[in-house]
Amino acid sequence: MKSGNPLLFFIVLKFGLQYLAVHPDFELHRDEFLHMDQANYLAWGYLSVPPVTSWISVLIRWLGNGEFWVRFFPALFGVLTIWLTWDLVKRLGGNLFAQSLAAVGLLFSALIRLNILFQPNSIDIFCWTLVGYSLIRLIQTKHSKWFYILAFSFALGFLNKYSIVFLALGLFPALALTPARSIFKNRNLYIALLLALILVAPNLIWQWENGFPVLTHMRLLSQHQLINNSRTGFLMEQLLFFYPCIFIWISGLISLGTSGKFKTFRWVFWTYIFTIAIFTYFHAKAYYAIGLYPVLIGFGAVWIAGFMDSLRKNYLKPILLLIPPVLFAFAFPLVHPFYSPDRILKDPPNYSKLDLNRWEDGKSHPIPQDFADMLGWSELAQLVDSAYQMMPHQGRILIICDNYGQAGAINYYSKIPGLQAFTMNADYLYWFDLKEKVDHLILVWEKDEKITNRELGFFEAYQEIGEITHPLAREKGTKVHFLRKAKVDINAILRAEIAEKKVVWEGN
Repeated sequence: MKSGNPLLFFIVLKFGLQYLAVHPDFELHRDEFLHMDQANYLAWGYLSVPPVTSWISVLIRWLGNGEFWVRFFPALFGVLTIWLTWDLVKRLGGNLFAQSLAAVGLLFSALIRLNILFQPNSIDIFCWTLVGYSLIRLIQTKHSKWFYILAFSFALGFLNKYSIVFLALGLFPALALTPARSIFKNRNLYIALLLALILVAPNLIWQWENGFPVLTHMRLLSQHQLINNSRTGFLMEQLLFFYPCIFIWISGLISLGTSGKFKTFRWVFWTYIFTIAIFTYFHAKAYYAIGLYPVLIGFGAVWIAGFMDSLRKNYLKPILLLIPPVLFAFAFPLVHPFYSPDRILKDPPNYSKLDLNRWEDGKSHPIPQDFADMLGWSELAQLVDSAYQMMPHQGRILIICDNYGQAGAINYYSKIPGLQAFTMNADYLYWFDLKEKVDHLILVWEKDEKITNRELGFFEAYQEIGEITHPLAREKGTKVHFLRKAKVDINAILRAEIAEKKVVWEGN
């Protein structure tokens, strides 16, 4: 059997699992809508992310903008991560069993959950893996082309998600402590670094011109989210992401740190140690470190395959290949939106068994928060469409929402051509077009928000259209209101509110 055939099997299985993991009754996630709308406002940067996701959003538009394609691209980068690890195992001297073991380890892991959503995370993990792969091939072959592939890996990773900087911070001392430090004497490294700087320069210029919003984002993230993260919890969660194949990546880490077979690549061991230490110090979210594991799994698979060959007990190999899928099968329907919402309502799965249904508010809910963020959006868009059709044909109608999920969902699911919703939240704050006079407003407000008498006084007529009723939606109770025929200068009021929001965001 050719080694390419099993790889094709794993690729098909990966795509199949990604689509199987999401029941068709679930819609896109609130974060995905923001990335999809970035295609309308192409730039070299955004408030919270670099530009790569916006480029893929444009490609998704060209392919028809369907949910299939939104889910396809994160799955594709998951496939590319498996393919890269498959080839890495081969380059390390691993046989077909080792390659299959590594593929199985990556397949039945937290990557399924991450590769569901169109977010920077899937590309991030691929880029981290490509960095490790490129360095390993550089050390193996001494060929200068790998310096430039390495530079491209970092540049692509940086233009996708800034967290790859933490990999660089862990990688530098790891290389300096080992014989791999010899690469610092090669002038091609510095030419490649200059190339990487040129590639990321447009984003750095955008950051400078916009007051480095990434620093504000990091400050807010640290103040409101990361500070609440437990360092112990971060380390414990590292064991959960790849728990079905924990024996593989642990074998890789130990063998890299102790085995003479992998002495040349001991810097991989130290890169893991330093990067995990940096993340732990900064109270990072646990999933930030997932990109470290594909390379460890590759080394672990090679070491285990060699150990099995030395034992000459081939009957153990199928058992090792079965351990990850068997262990993963129990959690698969719980950690993914696998069941239909109707099935969840009638016969709720035991999400509390894994504490999956505890939300950011600290309370337990019927389903995990991410699942609730994938429901009610098309219902909201239908309500807004109804409100839009009830509006007068004369005058501009502006749709303003409470959050980016609402605005993006309306823009994605609305059936009215050219309809656009905005919010004074995230990147939408900078996308408002107030050159044309606003005559009517459609407001989308969360259930606890109320229309004040002051706001009612700005318009001649007001009506509440309806609210999201899906019992499992996080946005349940979100209401749609319309306000017709403005009696005051709405544009001036909105400009003042937008300016105030920008001051808050920019920390001035």
